[in-house]
Amino acid sequence: MEAALIGPGGPFAVVRAEDGPQAGSLVYADGPRTLREFVETTWAFGDQPFLIAGEHSYSYGEFFAAASALACRLSETYGLRPGDRAVVAMRNHPEWQIAFWAVQLAGLVAVPLNAWWTEEEFTYALDDSGPRVLLVDGERMPRVAAWARSSEARVIVFHDEEREAPGSEPLGGVEWYEDLPAPDPFAAPPEVEIRPEDDATIIYTSGTTGRPKGAVATQLAQAGAARNPRFHAAASALSRGVIPGQGPAPVSLLTFPFFHVAAFTSFYAAMSAGGALVLMRKWDAEEALRLIREHGVTHYAGVPATALQLLAAATREGDGLESLQMLNTGGAAAPPDLVARLTARYGERIEPRNGYGLTETSGGVMANFGADYRLHPGSVGRPTPTTEVRIAGPAGEVLPEGEVGELWLRGQALVRGYWRDEAATAQAFSGGWFRTGDLAVVHEGRVSVVDRLKDMVIRGGENVYCVEVEGVLHDHPDVEDAAVLGVAHPVLGEEVAAVVRLRPGAVATAEDLRAHARRSLAAFKVPAHVLVSGEPLPRNATGKILKRELRGPVEREVREARAVRGE
Repeated sequence: MEAALIGPGGPFAVVRAEDGPQAGSLVYADGPRTLREFVETTWAFGDQPFLIAGEHSYSYGEFFAAASALACRLSETYGLRPGDRAVVAMRNHPEWQIAFWAVQLAGLVAVPLNAWWTEEEFTYALDDSGPRVLLVDGERMPRVAAWARSSEARVIVFHDEEREAPGSEPLGGVEWYEDLPAPDPFAAPPEVEIRPEDDATIIYTSGTTGRPKGAVATQLAQAGAARNPRFHAAASALSRGVIPGQGPAPVSLLTFPFFHVAAFTSFYAAMSAGGALVLMRKWDAEEALRLIREHGVTHYAGVPATALQLLAAATREGDGLESLQMLNTGGAAAPPDLVARLTARYGERIEPRNGYGLTETSGGVMANFGADYRLHPGSVGRPTPTTEVRIAGPAGEVLPEGEVGELWLRGQALVRGYWRDEAATAQAFSGGWFRTGDLAVVHEGRVSVVDRLKDMVIRGGENVYCVEVEGVLHDHPDVEDAAVLGVAHPVLGEEVAAVVRLRPGAVATAEDLRAHARRSLAAFKVPAHVLVSGEPLPRNATGKILKRELRGPVEREVREARAVRGE
């Protein structure tokens, strides 16, 4: 079925790039080559709703006029030029999208920063990227004010409820978005030359294992990233016997923070189809149910943890999620039982979807959906037409299908490297291929990620993949969340430990969970230590479990347990 999409003359046909940062990689033969080209097409959606946040909403026409007006200010009033960096740091306000796309219309390099960072973390990224303008909300302003005072960067503040706070120190070079002239709905964006090889974004890695690195994507890479979800939507439609592009525009409840690449995949998908984005100030499952009912939400997008909470809340309230057509998860590994729970409750009416992507791939480059996902819930699916997959051994050799090795990727959406970090770039990229650091296996074209290379536990010479053990623990009806990691052992080198959070009212013991694991896993994979936590497991803003925060408490408890046993 997909041959009609990717074959010669098809809408997603590919060619191999001959020059530029993507030289040697597969790229889409047609479609936009820059993000400006991509966003300019959305103007045609006119009065269709785009951004919905409480009582405040923007149609596509209003959004494009506002982004164009801000782009003109950045270019003509501030004198910024292509190549200059522009930081965007705010929670999921509609104006985040206006700011980001204004930067693209002006030909600047967008630097979306993690809205939940501390002042120290912001300062590190600001020093590293050297922006000439900061587009921030009032909540972020105190965390960047000191840096702004010491630099010559201009600042535009959005949603500043503390603007008139007594004793606040005035800051030069600052404007408030609400004070700017109303956008002219007929005004065009500034006339600037933007080339496919120009840098489009610097997106910082999550930093779960060290200092974040700025991954630099070209305009061509981001244009490919914007086209990838459109391909998967078309492939999904064909798999259901539907002609792609038919039917009403989607209405998506987007719970990913905008600064994360998983959100990019979601809002690119919505914008490609003229769909609406329903935004939340913060995650709340009951509020999500209300928004789904109120706005007739058809697509849900979020991390697996919030998706499971949504399904649990719908079960408690007897909510049939009548309008929902698709449940999409990303940003972290989805437990295999998620799709089983969805199917048991709603049959095949709601399409499940998960996938795989990284900051370095500019978002999702693989997807697993529909019937294929139900049959293969442990897989992240198949790659897009412009994504090549290699399973590599320790020396970089290509491993045959069915063997576990490191996942290497090459394609249009791949970033060109890390900002001002040649050593890290050389370590992660080779001959156009990116070493993901994930262990994976391929079966019949489907990719399954079995663990992070650094997270794999080696117990007495046997490899234990944490994701596999976590999936088994998630299968227990009392388990709400689980994390598996290795702890040092004097004889075996490492042994397996698990931290588990139970569902409210659940009474399973550590030994109950170990017995459950023994029914599905070889003895060497069964956690030797299971710690039941009364607190939510620590996660970063994008849903990844922060195992480094668990490691210390787990190791202390293991030492104490061994001391009690006289080991």
